[in-house]
Amino acid sequence: MSNKNLKYLTGPFSANNPVIVQILGICSALAVTVKLEPAIVMALSVTAVTAFSNLVMSLLRNGLPSRIRIIVQLVVIATLVILVDQVLKAFVYDVSKQLSVYVGLIITNCIVMGRVEAFALGNGPWASFLDGIGNGLGYGLILVIVAFFRELLGSGTLFGFPVLENDWFNLYACGYSNMGLMLFPPMALIIVGCIIWIHRSRNKDLQEK
Repeated sequence: MSNKNLKYLTGPFSANNPVIVQILGICSALAVTVKLEPAIVMALSVTAVTAFSNLVMSLLRNGLPSRIRIIVQLVVIATLVILVDQVLKAFVYDVSKQLSVYVGLIITNCIVMGRVEAFALGNGPWASFLDGIGNGLGYGLILVIVAFFRELLGSGTLFGFPVLENDWFNLYACGYSNMGLMLFPPMALIIVGCIIWIHRSRNKDLQEK
């Protein structure tokens, strides 16, 4: 893999992260990060939709009239979202119920449409596919970080398993109690804000661009 293609894949992890740099996809970051499991499933779902919508639109870009561009994009993205939704219902039904309408709302996720418009319509299929994977995983990385802290500090669990209270470690015995505020959407926004602050403080060159 060339350095250029590698940059498409890894750039969204930090320097061009869609959530903390481009400030996209914030709504779902607040809604599906109470627990790690749905956050990971949502991250993989968005990654799949972003990657394949980029690929399909890149393949179609040369023969696509500009006046129907947006309509075609929506049809492609909606079809992929429906497929993802059906796969989730077939294999991880409980998680699909937890995600509720947010799987369907991937259609309106700014990251998906943004990458198609900004990248896939002007680049080749392979580069577009890598860009879609990179941006999906970059988005998912933030979801996982937020969900980790919200579930751990809010429920004392990770993936539903007790972490702060078990046979060899019991933080509750020291007086700790679950932080109920962590389970509310505003706390997710605060955590995302803290991640942005840390990221910007460690990458001050981004502020100058």
